[in-house]
Amino acid sequence: MMDIFNPATGQLVESLPVDNAESVNEKIKRLQSGQSKWAKVPLEERISIISRFGNLVRENLEELSLLLSRETGKPLQQAKNEITGAHNRIVHIETAAAKWLSQEMVTADGPTRELIVYEPLGVIANISAWNFPYNVGYNVFLYALVAGNAVAYKPSEYASLTGLKFRELLWKAGVPENAFECFIGGPAVGEMLLEADLDGYFFTGSYRTGKYIAKKVAEKLVPVQLELGGKDPLYVMDDVLDVKQAALNAAEGAFYNNGQSCCAVERIYVHERIFDEFVAAFVTEVEAYPIGDPLDPKTFIGPLTRKDQLDIILDQIQDAIRQGARLETGGRRWGEKGFYLLPTVLTGVNHKMAVMKEESFGPVIGIQSVANDEEALTLMKDTDYGLTAAVFSANEKRAKNILEQLPTGTAYWNCSDRVSPNLPWTGRKNSGLGVTLSHLGIRAFTHPKAYHLRD
Repeated sequence: MMDIFNPATGQLVESLPVDNAESVNEKIKRLQSGQSKWAKVPLEERISIISRFGNLVRENLEELSLLLSRETGKPLQQAKNEITGAHNRIVHIETAAAKWLSQEMVTADGPTRELIVYEPLGVIANISAWNFPYNVGYNVFLYALVAGNAVAYKPSEYASLTGLKFRELLWKAGVPENAFECFIGGPAVGEMLLEADLDGYFFTGSYRTGKYIAKKVAEKLVPVQLELGGKDPLYVMDDVLDVKQAALNAAEGAFYNNGQSCCAVERIYVHERIFDEFVAAFVTEVEAYPIGDPLDPKTFIGPLTRKDQLDIILDQIQDAIRQGARLETGGRRWGEKGFYLLPTVLTGVNHKMAVMKEESFGPVIGIQSVANDEEALTLMKDTDYGLTAAVFSANEKRAKNILEQLPTGTAYWNCSDRVSPNLPWTGRKNSGLGVTLSHLGIRAFTHPKAYHLRD
């Protein structure tokens, strides 16, 4: 059995039976037998089933958001925001899937007609994450299903109850039981999926685990997609029209969902001319964030989902202070129970400190003063990651001059920590391989087949 604990209280929420080798093999066999039948379901019907799933999720919003909050510690309002916000993936499927999955006549001129057909990969593994299970889950399993794949879905052990709800509602919406299955457990179950005869692997999580998966399945020569971490920078230029508003926006980008997001702002560079004003406004905003019970609608900062992340972040804070950083606020645990950490702001930081180089994935941010755009660009590029980068400025050309020189999958001007189904979500360097979302993310779950047809 696997125990699910509430990160806010430490209390047991539920105990779940864990898959073993026998159950994993049985489930995979069922998926392999059902995939071809699911692929033959007309595309329009598959899209309709995804739409019905979306309606069921919205009808059960209160129950689902409460469940998500209890098992991850996500503040209830943010849980609702995630669930309702993730629905834009379903709208994207409704409006774009038919166009990008239908066969494509390249040319009918001459004696030979040339045609592209987009066939499903087969049975794919979706090894998913706990921090935004709706967003990162939908990015994979809904797009895989609409393309005609069967999905072996392994939720994180920290979001397994939500994963089981996905299965319940997908089956209720009309996805066959042998086209989507849930695999419950920790790393051992994930290892079984890596050993299985599957047709693709789609993982969301840490760089270390993603690299291991890529090596493990390399000999299979099947598609591997890795959505990994980031150390996402934000540069605030001296020409911003409203320094206080820039600080408020940056703080939300850093601390929303407790900073537990691959695209959260993880390091901030501010032009020296506005540095003091920016930091003062930033700290004032952060210190006003309500912290406490995730079920309180007013709470903005809940507990961390994983207890071990507390030690990682506290180590980063102490490392920075030992090297001369200034603690502006936070820096310690909060409350007598649960995995809480006060949102923490550090100044006087530099790139010798772990907090500016290593992924934090929690409520801590370092803010560094820079003399000019050239210094900011050099520091922003000083990372092994390449997920997102942001610039706040009144001048689009000046901002884009910085963003164009950064090897990242996503660039933000005057915004951050944003994902749209219309745009590709992809990383460079240690931030991953492959793409989800946009028309590229629809076709990521297909094999193109070329037809040369001559009467």
